[in-house]
Amino acid sequence: QVRLVESGGGLVQAGGSLRLSCAASGSNVRISAMGWYRQAPGKQRELVSIITNSGSTSYADSVKGRFTISRDNAENTVYLQMNSLKPEDTAVYYCKLLSFALGYWGQGTQVTVSS
Repeated sequence: QVRLVESGGGLVQAGGSLRLSCAASGSNVRISAMGWYRQAPGKQRELVSIITNSGSTSYADSVKGRFTISRDNAENTVYLQMNSLKPEDTAVYYCKLLSFALGYWGQGTQVTVSS
């Protein structure tokens, strides 16, 4: 059983910052990567950023240079620092844990950026 608990969402003005956190718990889960996805109303869920066990990262083009993903392997926690937020970043942000062929989702946290 894997449980992901997200926090840090909220309402912010354009140009502001938020930091999302996702803590994973569960016995004997071998994590290969953790990442963040988002889903805006009426749109498909999309990958925002991912970080592997080795620390390799990737970002969606729309967030490069503004968002930074990081991870605390000892605490099985992944963070997403979001700077220079734009109204188009408004979405529900979901944490995902990849355990090789298996994927686990968090419940999502709302991020709303006002113009």
